[in-house]
Amino acid sequence: MNRTIKDATVKRFYYESHDQLRIHLADFVAAYNFARRLKTLKGLTPYEFICKAWVSQPERFKLNPLQQMPGPPGCLRPFSQSES
Repeated sequence: MNRTIKDATVKRFYYESHDQLRIHLADFVAAYNFARRLKTLKGLTPYEFICKAWVSQPERFKLNPLQQMPGPPGCLRPFSQSES
């Protein structure tokens, strides 16, 4: 994962500040978690795996992962319950 992040962000772009890097890393990790299918999760994305676990064992979760989807473009952070 570290190599993937470096190749997709740090080695490909120049950042004027640490804040630019942090924003780009957060966007990359969010996209990765919602789109990348992993062999270790039997072809599921990390988000799909969490949703599948929530369906079978909802008592292990404090929040419903289905409500943690990112919002419109430019707002890729999950919503908290206080914002709803």
